[in-house]
Amino acid sequence: MADLRNVLSIPALYTYFQRIVRGSCDFVYVTKHVRPQPEDRILDIGCGSGDILRHMPRVDYIGFDLSARLIRRARRVYGDRGQFYCKDLNDESSRELGEFDIVLATGVLHHLDDGEALRLFELSRSVLRPSGRLVTLDGCYTETQSRLTRRILSMDRGRFVRTEAEYRGLALQGFEHVQSTVYDKLLRIPSSIVILECRDEKPGK
Repeated sequence: MADLRNVLSIPALYTYFQRIVRGSCDFVYVTKHVRPQPEDRILDIGCGSGDILRHMPRVDYIGFDLSARLIRRARRVYGDRGQFYCKDLNDESSRELGEFDIVLATGVLHHLDDGEALRLFELSRSVLRPSGRLVTLDGCYTETQSRLTRRILSMDRGRFVRTEAEYRGLALQGFEHVQSTVYDKLLRIPSSIVILECRDEKPGK
């Protein structure tokens, strides 16, 4: 397991591995849930190597990630499609970015404890336009999943894989409305994922 993680620290191999495992996951995620429109302002928290842009139209995209290697690859491959920063995103730095139509946190929440997750929801809400949405994707536990699926999820580097209800409960502390969708066969390995769409209903909408 440690050897695999060392191999996946190499950006090109990490991207190749992700594409094999994820299959059509990113396409479904973007087209059915993110639903970006041309020129939307999108903030991607934990953007990795920026491969989500493969499925998007031309948008105003800003990505943050703590991996210098992944950010270097994102700049090399998608530098004409967005801005990429290797730094932590906090309340002060996020205020300098302005407002966004969509905030993404793909594969992030299951790496965060409850307090950190709540801060992510609060930060996202603070930078969203009145009609904006936060969209997240993470592995989740379900009552009907196989032992193999549960075992694979338990081996994830993220230590906070939750149930759909637990993710929703956290999200509802930051947003008025949360829609969740669980997929059991979207990846090419046994897994269950949950996608959250979080928003606030504003007067006059």
